[in-house]
Amino acid sequence: MNAVAEIRSLRVEIGGRAIVDGVNLTVVPGKITALVGASGSGKTTTGLALLGEYPPGARLSGDVRVPEGLVGYVPQHPGSVLNPARRVGALLRDIARARVRTLPRAERRAAARERIVRALSLAQLPEGEELLRRYPHQLSGGQQQRVVLAQALLLGARVVVADEPTTGQDALTKRRIVDQLAEVARQGIAVVLLSHDLDVVRALADDVLVMRGGQVVESGPAERIRLAPRHPWTRELLSAEPRLPEREGDGPGDVVLEVRDLTARHDRTVVLRADALTLGAGECLAVVGRSGSGKTTLARCLAGLHRDHDGDILLDGTPLPRSLRTRTRDQLAAVQYVFQDARAAFDEHRPVLGQVARTAVRLRGAAPDDARTEALDTLTGLGLTEELVRRRPGELSGGELQRAALARAVLARPRVLVCDEITSGLDAVTRRALLDLLTALRGERPELSVVLITHDLDVAAVATRIAVLNGGELVEQGPAREVLTTPRHPFTVSLTETSARLTERTRA
Repeated sequence: MNAVAEIRSLRVEIGGRAIVDGVNLTVVPGKITALVGASGSGKTTTGLALLGEYPPGARLSGDVRVPEGLVGYVPQHPGSVLNPARRVGALLRDIARARVRTLPRAERRAAARERIVRALSLAQLPEGEELLRRYPHQLSGGQQQRVVLAQALLLGARVVVADEPTTGQDALTKRRIVDQLAEVARQGIAVVLLSHDLDVVRALADDVLVMRGGQVVESGPAERIRLAPRHPWTRELLSAEPRLPEREGDGPGDVVLEVRDLTARHDRTVVLRADALTLGAGECLAVVGRSGSGKTTLARCLAGLHRDHDGDILLDGTPLPRSLRTRTRDQLAAVQYVFQDARAAFDEHRPVLGQVARTAVRLRGAAPDDARTEALDTLTGLGLTEELVRRRPGELSGGELQRAALARAVLARPRVLVCDEITSGLDAVTRRALLDLLTALRGERPELSVVLITHDLDVAAVATRIAVLNGGELVEQGPAREVLTTPRHPFTVSLTETSARLTERTRA
């Protein structure tokens, strides 16, 4: 079958350094080609080359051939490419009308409507007047993603580049995305999948390119690479599973953090209810649930970042103020928050080392020189070189920044570390390395307690206990092994069963 897009010997240089070097890619109608690799391996740069987009100041060589105007792009954060001031229906109608403008005037309206219905169906976004009346910010992340895909299909895209489409998604939503992309491919459209999620790659891909350091180190049919990987990096990538070994001991210590009768709101809407939840000294509690279930709201309440709530959050039996602005320096240091989007959590204009050191100065009163020395020791202990951390955040990869964010929180010497989806968006090797770092930290500080917000049940399995949220309600909690193997609540049953089925191939 003839290729609809090709990349030959692509090299992309920035400042004399090659971020993509000698990449070849053939895109075939009706097939899904996956690009996998660690953060900074060149996946996104290669995928965006199909759209003719490159980093500012890049020097290019090689050949990229694509069908003119017929490559669609579904970004990792779809809300960023939707016009926030226009309703979804208006966005889609503009595209559909442009596609039928050569038809007689009497036929245009019906033809445009038919195209919209078909695009929404292919994107697995049920058509409805209520949804079409919404603005992008009134849609969930998954709905935004499907609207962007529908736009690409309306434009007649013969190639769709899907950039990390399952990042931050629970097992049920992942399954929908797998079905959605499989249906697009069944229509004869080529899909280029950029992903760190090996379960989704196994479920979808026909062919796989494994990237490292800007180069393709292995490529071939997905089944062959899964069963008989040839390159050492591919074998490492496939064998990287989350692990956080249990520590010896009699279980969690005294209660450090306690939630009582918590009801959190966004404006007037109740988004979370949790009657009782505790965290013991040295314990790791995983909080799981679907997007929008209230996981991050709970985490932000614990850290004093969401103050619109009733009920109490107690540290060592003493209620914490709702807002971090009214918490004491000791209370701020005791409960530290590591954000999912590490890049957004750093000032882009200042070197990383100084930003990490500032935590020890502000929260512990350390002298600036001592803080800087301690920050450098902590960062290098997490695998980041001195030369690297003296750079600005934009020069670090996502995995490197996430380590720096963890170091910054650790410098406060917290009692409780709240980690909000810190493994989301990372490849398997980087994800495992980050969890290994948490293991080491907990080994060095047996009293450190961790709240691990995650959509990934494999990551949740490393915790001591699991709490399950659904629709803003705490529906189940208990020992991790018990919750994952013998769940009691119907939602937990559905979540675990879907996760177990996710690796099954969805297409013949």
